Amino acid sequence: MAAVAVSAWALMDPKRRRRYLQIAFGFAALVIGILFLYLLRDFLGAFVLGAAIAFLIQPAVTRLHGIGVPRVLAIILVFIVIIIALAGLVLLIVPMGVREVGQLQRQAPSLAAAAQDLKDYALGQFGNAVTIGLTALTTLLQLLLMFIVAFLLALDAAAFRRVLRRLVPSDYRTDFDQIWRKVRKMLYAYVRGQLIIAGLIGILSGIACAVLGLPDPIALGLIAGITALIPYLGPFIGAIPAILVGLAAGPVKALLVALIYFVISNVILNFVYPKVMGDAVRLPPILVIAAFIAGFSWAGILGMFVAVPIAATLRILFDHIYPRLYEKQA
Repeated sequence: MAAVAVSAWALMDPKRRRRYLQIAFGFAALVIGILFLYLLRDFLGAFVLGAAIAFLIQPAVTRLHGIGVPRVLAIILVFIVIIIALAGLVLLIVPMGVREVGQLQRQAPSLAAAAQDLKDYALGQFGNAVTIGLTALTTLLQLLLMFIVAFLLALDAAAFRRVLRRLVPSDYRTDFDQIWRKVRKMLYAYVRGQLIIAGLIGILSGIACAVLGLPDPIALGLIAGITALIPYLGPFIGAIPAILVGLAAGPVKALLVALIYFVISNVILNFVYPKVMGDAVRLPPILVIAAFIAGFSWAGILGMFVAVPIAATLRILFDHIYPRLYEKQA
């Protein structure tokens, strides 16, 4: 039997045989890549976020490089702008948080006692200072790894594409180029959709805070908008600072803040988000919701970050392959 198989392989047309070898090589490379990602699963978030940062800063880096700035320096300049923006956000949020905590302690001593109990509980859950230190060190390493990945991918994005292209059989590299362009276009549309949703939530939240008479409504709206970049869970996370600020004025106001944020988040996430994102990546709204559920079940918040792009990429592959297999449009 083995001899017959060997003979059939030897008599096969060389082009066909080479194509089979190329497909087998590509499949083996895919399996090895998946295994490698599985071994790195604890740090996968840093790689995914690093790749996202590299992708997002690519237009700015390309533009700076086009006017004569060396690519390495262009990436460093963009990173500096990002770090300054994050530092500015921290400087905006921290004083407000310190002030509101002080008001809470003055107006409601029982809340301060409860906060102390919560602090003690959290310390008990973490164990001891060594565990806290290790947690902080791991987080720092993840952040450092994220920026290293972003820097390396942004530094040689074209080489990364060439490596992927070389894994594709030569007869299908034109198809790879077409799919690559469509995926890039889809990813930028996805980012624009995320920014639109974050902007809507931030603006509406800021207006709500101003109407309720909360201090620093612009800062609260900015926090709500930035946290809204976290798919689905972000708007609820962004409500926490506003609720604390409302709590400093009284339980009733805190309840009103929570209710308004809940309404804003649910209306946008359940009605506006699927439509905006579906139009951006050309997916039906119901598939956007299904992708988020599947992504969260698969990998939690990180899975939600990549769920819609993966689903949209599968749609692009289907639209590209189906007409070639069945000689008709999907």
